[in-house]
Amino acid sequence: MTERESRIQTICLTILATLAVGWVLYWARPVLLPFVVAVIVVLALSPVVELLTSRLRCPRPLSVLMTIIFGVAVLSLVGVLVSISVAGLLANARDYQLQIRILIDNALESLPLAYFGLDPATVLDQIPLNAVSRVLVGTGNALIDILSQGFLVIIFVIFLLVGGSAASPAEATGMWGAVRLRVKRYIVTKVVVSMVTGASVGAVLTLLGIPLAGVFGLMAFLLNFIPGFGSIVSTLLPLPIVLVNPDIGASTAVLAIAIPGAIQITFGNFIEPKVLGESLDLHPVAILMSLVLWGMLWGIVGMFLAVPMTAVLKILLERMEHTRPIAELLSGRLEPLMRE
Repeated sequence: MTERESRIQTICLTILATLAVGWVLYWARPVLLPFVVAVIVVLALSPVVELLTSRLRCPRPLSVLMTIIFGVAVLSLVGVLVSISVAGLLANARDYQLQIRILIDNALESLPLAYFGLDPATVLDQIPLNAVSRVLVGTGNALIDILSQGFLVIIFVIFLLVGGSAASPAEATGMWGAVRLRVKRYIVTKVVVSMVTGASVGAVLTLLGIPLAGVFGLMAFLLNFIPGFGSIVSTLLPLPIVLVNPDIGASTAVLAIAIPGAIQITFGNFIEPKVLGESLDLHPVAILMSLVLWGMLWGIVGMFLAVPMTAVLKILLERMEHTRPIAELLSGRLEPLMRE
């Protein structure tokens, strides 16, 4: 067999293996999803264990126990906050949709549609406004499904923390060490930046007197984990309420959109890249494609996990000679592929 035939055979087998793995990931989603979330949580909590063990000189079993208590408390608090916010969002879904309809109706009235022989009422009827309510309900149901699996996630977290051990020097410099270092740094940075972003957005909207300010702040925190799209959606979410509510003045409406947008731009484009650096080494197009693919496999939760999962996949691809060009492609470097 020639080298060219061997390469073609390898590519075909890789495609078949990728399709098989994708089918397994989709079929085993009910079990894999809580486990992957638990792994992400453990990576986020591992600095706490290391701090208690190395800095405060606590025995590792005690450090793990204290970290488990801290982690369960944080997860429970987040679950309660998300449940309250989702309940408020779903309760106001119809009013939110009505405000969007009024906003679009006002926009259509200001356009010269009669010049083109179009009736604004007819155009408005053709716009699928029910999709907004379905999206809100679908997002709420997805978050509720995540919370319903919270007990399973906590069980996985406890076993992973109890069964884990301090990394040896060989493990710290090996493949698993690279995975832990990159993903842990990304998660910790993303959690801190998202918390500051959500708290800032919520505080600004509260000071401006915007209804559902706490919900929009929490959505800004959650959606910040989805690169690109999340920041845009969280900034535009208050738009219908801000522009339609007669109790909100023009200056307040501008500030309610401009200030959260500036916060998202500042943290997303300046602070976060400076803190995170190039540790993930993923091209923006690769991140966009990963959002689409993981969203198809695991829904909205897959979009939250897309970046760390793709970073892990890239590290694995870098370790094998035949798949190293794919890892370079994920980084946006096309020179190795051109040489091939």
